Amino acid sequence: MVSPTGAGLIVHNRLTHSLQVAQVARAIAERITTDPVSATTVCGLGGCDADVVEAAALAHDLGHPPFGHLGEQVLDRIARSRLGLPDGFEGNAQSFRIVTTIDLHGPGGAGLGLTAAVRAAVLKYPWARFGHPDPHPSTLLPAPRGAGPLPDAPDAGSAKFSCYSTELDDLRACREVFAPAITPWAQTIEAAVMDTADDIAYAIHDLEDFHRVGVLQQAGVAAELLGWQRRVAADEAGEAGPGADLERMRRRLAAKDGWAYDDRAFAAAVDRVRAELVDGLLAVAFDGSMAAERTVAEFSARWTARLVGQVRVLPEPPVRAAHVTLGLEQWHEVAVLKFVHRRFVLQRADLASHQRGQATVLAGLVDALADWLDERDAPRLPPRLHDLVELARAEYTATHTAPAEVNRLARGRAVIDYVASLTDGQASVLLEVLTGRSGRTGRLWTDAAVL
Repeated sequence: MVSPTGAGLIVHNRLTHSLQVAQVARAIAERITTDPVSATTVCGLGGCDADVVEAAALAHDLGHPPFGHLGEQVLDRIARSRLGLPDGFEGNAQSFRIVTTIDLHGPGGAGLGLTAAVRAAVLKYPWARFGHPDPHPSTLLPAPRGAGPLPDAPDAGSAKFSCYSTELDDLRACREVFAPAITPWAQTIEAAVMDTADDIAYAIHDLEDFHRVGVLQQAGVAAELLGWQRRVAADEAGEAGPGADLERMRRRLAAKDGWAYDDRAFAAAVDRVRAELVDGLLAVAFDGSMAAERTVAEFSARWTARLVGQVRVLPEPPVRAAHVTLGLEQWHEVAVLKFVHRRFVLQRADLASHQRGQATVLAGLVDALADWLDERDAPRLPPRLHDLVELARAEYTATHTAPAEVNRLARGRAVIDYVASLTDGQASVLLEVLTGRSGRTGRLWTDAAVL
């Protein structure tokens, strides 16, 4: 998700997104467990409890750091290159770390004490960055979705993963319950439901948000979709002009996901998105009126019902698929909706400049906190940061014998844990406090409350 900071209207954030994913996930769970055909398959693969699915959906984004996916990429790069953490940072792995290790519930122990089913359902990518399981899914051809390397760091392990080395015992324990019905790199049924619900919510609600704030403009989207349709009709090639970006996306989709891709289904998806998004939702500018809100709500409800209503359960899915997936037509429609979001929102120059500033905030914050840990003033650390250092030190002591290495790893992981737990606003304010820029306002306690 894109950070909502600075938006003039109410948009989705991680909380509202998680609530919506939970609602969609419960609807999918109820559908596949009441359908006589899919229910038998679901039962044989470990079952699907609606409460478990909803809990996993509520927890799935806990590990996302400040500034959305941009923050995730920046923290991973900093964690690996500056702090020397082989696992780096990954939002899904951070979510698993939070629920199993960092957050506390009850008088003792670590983590929230969740059942094995809920912990397994949080594992969107049920493997570590390196090593586990063996063989590692990154060695498979084709590799599971997300298991391949980072484009700019081929030796850094899987791009996506759901567990750091410090939580491997938790991953093994919760996944053992589902063996051998679920292969070592496949999601459980409940995790697949959560993941599918996340896809649905992401594809629909981000488009709503950027329509509301006037970022998603009809003319540009219409030109690209119509341009692609004209190319197909005229059998034209070319790497530039309207429709070229969509055609490149189509080729990537066909090459990577041949298990699902279909030419006719893709063309039909473009036609439907053009009709309902371009000629429907985007045809009238959002003005904040009740009529405009009703149009957005109807668009969301209609698409959600359509996508949920055609979810399938696959007894033996291809490697790049899950046991629970969208129907053929809906799979292509979500791909086109995501393309619209990526092409007309994420690739905007104004967003890029804003995100460069956000990346600078995160880099400065990590540097400032890491320096603080190395200074004589360390006894006056924020209590939570101190606690995170001690927690990580205990974890790394169990796997490393050199005290200096344990200390280095513990400090690095604690800084990342601390920064990742902040909101967008808290990250910006804390950097101002640590660099002295907050002195201009004369406010000490309110601005430093995050400490």
